[in-house]
Amino acid sequence: MRISVPESLRVHIDRAEAPAASRDAATVVVVRDGDQGIEAYLLRRQQTMAFAPGMYVFPGGGVDEPDRDTDVPWSGPPPSVWAARFGCSERDARGLVCAAVRETFEESGVLLAGPDEHSIVADTSAATFQQARLALEAREMTFGSYLADAGLVLRADLLGAWAHWITPAFEPRRYDTRFFVAVLPEGQSVGELPGEADRAHWAPLTSVLAAVDTGTAAMLPPTHVTCREIAGLSTSEVLGVAETRTIRPIEPRLIEVDGELFLDNDLGDDA
Repeated sequence: MRISVPESLRVHIDRAEAPAASRDAATVVVVRDGDQGIEAYLLRRQQTMAFAPGMYVFPGGGVDEPDRDTDVPWSGPPPSVWAARFGCSERDARGLVCAAVRETFEESGVLLAGPDEHSIVADTSAATFQQARLALEAREMTFGSYLADAGLVLRADLLGAWAHWITPAFEPRRYDTRFFVAVLPEGQSVGELPGEADRAHWAPLTSVLAAVDTGTAAMLPPTHVTCREIAGLSTSEVLGVAETRTIRPIEPRLIEVDGELFLDNDLGDDA
């Protein structure tokens, strides 16, 4: 799949020959049923952000070193399963899953954790949860220590592996990002807006795709493609579909065809 890009990006072509190192990251498509079909929770990044300013994104962020620690309380598929799905080491897989749950909590207030492997936190609106979000965002404590102190375990079984995207080589800030999907737990709702975003809302995926097509909303290709892939599903189908997906790394390339610049996602004709 090729996407036409501005001519101004031509100055970045040479940077692809010596790309910046990429950082492991995780992002989560949190979905729920709505009147217009499946909805996802989207945040619009502040215009002042160094990476993807003004773009609509899913909750997520970089993997912190403590995310890889083995003392994170855990239930559900072990790191070895996620390592096989994403093609990485078990240590990195542990970090990716932990970062996915932590960042989702920090940026939306949705917490994929519970007292045991059979239950989940039913309501995260209490002040204690909101204080924990701020403390985690400020790196005043690790996610593992928070879960342990709160008597909670990470529910890895509430996540599905969806995709693997790598920031193009010409970008100065690059991420090696694994995409997850999750259904909004019953009883939970999103909390206050995180500092990195100036807007956040539940959006019917059909509507947000139409907004991107008309230019009234902006998304990076990985977010746009993921929205398209999920738009035709119901929340009851998402995790099942995730289990059957073949995941391979996708690193868009800046190419020139007949003097015009394109971003080639190499997704095939059906993408």
